[in-house]
Amino acid sequence: MIIFKRVAGLQEWLKTRKIGGLQTGFVPTMGALHEGHLSLIDRSREECDITVVSIFVNPKQFNDPEDLRKYPRPIDHDLKLLIEKNVEVLFLPDVEDIYPPGSIPLDFDPGILGSVMEGKFRPGHFAGVGEVMYRLLNIIEPDRLYMGQKDFQQVAIVRKLIADYHLNTTLIMCPTLREHGGLAMSSRNSRLSEQGRKDAGIIYQTLSEAQTAFEENVPVNQIIKQAINKLTRKDFTPEYFSIVDGINLADIQIKEDSQFVVACCAVNVEGVRLIDNMIWTEN
Repeated sequence: MIIFKRVAGLQEWLKTRKIGGLQTGFVPTMGALHEGHLSLIDRSREECDITVVSIFVNPKQFNDPEDLRKYPRPIDHDLKLLIEKNVEVLFLPDVEDIYPPGSIPLDFDPGILGSVMEGKFRPGHFAGVGEVMYRLLNIIEPDRLYMGQKDFQQVAIVRKLIADYHLNTTLIMCPTLREHGGLAMSSRNSRLSEQGRKDAGIIYQTLSEAQTAFEENVPVNQIIKQAINKLTRKDFTPEYFSIVDGINLADIQIKEDSQFVVACCAVNVEGVRLIDNMIWTEN
């Protein structure tokens, strides 16, 4: 595995491969890699000639400085996993490489996609996501971009970013991987106690039960209320439970409102903020 820390070296290496017609897959991460990230890498390596993984903890998408400070950075562990996966290239930039002094901030407006759900609770978050993804995609120019379904709203916003700026890459959303009890795999899970990690499986259970209620035509408002009640318990504080259209993230009231229905939620567990979602219908 080749590690690049500077943009110029990475671009020069990729340029020679692209001239040869090789297809590039890109998996952007903030490190603290787990099986979910590795599944994206596997998909990229199956479908592309070269896989580039980035590890960059993007300061612009953290509205809470303490959350940024606490974000896990086990680089030695991450390197071991990437080598075992035979990843061709790791891009490991510093902040100055992604945001050079004097660079002009991206003027990207995600619209309603960035103002609902996560956008309500994390002001500025998606502006930071949009900017770092725009910069990474322009640096690497991948043929395919691989992202996980767990960050569904983020995927929706990056899809809009690619369309708005006519970026020549295909976005591939890959299924969420889960721990034994159903908890969506996340780098943040390592901050939970053993009991908290086990109890957090109730998030997936709640999403599943809500889907059954939706299919039985239980009113959406009632489903949301029941879900919030179920997720309100000791050391658990739900922030939202939303049932939305999978393209524009607008709230839906009945099945007929959308052919692509997704339930999304965020819950604080032992002070750790966890997000999850489930696609209920997709045509």
